[in-house]
Amino acid sequence: MSASVDIRRAADRGASTTEWLNSKHSFSFAGYYDPDNTHHGLLLVNNDDWVAPAAGFDTHPHRDMEIVTWVLQGALEHRDSMGNSGVIYPGLAQRMSAGTGVLHSENNASANEPVHFVQMWVVPDEAGIEPGYQQAEIDDSLLAGGLTTIASGRGGDAATRIHNKNAALHGARMQAGDSVELPDAPYLHLFVARGAVTLEDAGALHEGDAARLISASGRRLTATEPSEILVWEMHADLASA
Repeated sequence: MSASVDIRRAADRGASTTEWLNSKHSFSFAGYYDPDNTHHGLLLVNNDDWVAPAAGFDTHPHRDMEIVTWVLQGALEHRDSMGNSGVIYPGLAQRMSAGTGVLHSENNASANEPVHFVQMWVVPDEAGIEPGYQQAEIDDSLLAGGLTTIASGRGGDAATRIHNKNAALHGARMQAGDSVELPDAPYLHLFVARGAVTLEDAGALHEGDAARLISASGRRLTATEPSEILVWEMHADLASA
């Protein structure tokens, strides 16, 4: 594969907007469909959601998907048909394996403040697995110290485990001047959740922007203001998974 970096700007994302929801879609989702924008590598969904106080997603089904939720601001209440319930907040990673089928709801846990979170879906290695759930807190010092692994199926240290041996999600909270090197993988998806950064040989990226990299590993990323980034490292795409 020849190396490429495809920059996707925040203003060009699909959107779902209601009285209580402002959701931006990096890939085709819900009422937004573009046949040329359905995934990158193994990543099918990268939704950037703002939910109004005391509102949220009523109980709904999922199956055969690994779903990772990362809260940026506020608190998100989760309930599912496996009996799990709780509140997800910044720094608490959540993974739900939908497997043969699961029902869940997601609601803003605050009656006064909005909640802002990113939800990401990757395909599992195997369809029809038993549904599962995991959450784990990631210390602020790890996120501030460089890329730390939030979820992974590749082994090694990770806050949560996903059922895909070719995918891992990393995150970092950066101050102006901090830099990290992107992982070595044939497919990378970089999402600027907050702030602004500069990607080597690609230029400036701002909040809500993304970069889809193919065979372009090892590039340095430097924050130009306080920022939070999410990076998917993928060693296969849907065709080869």
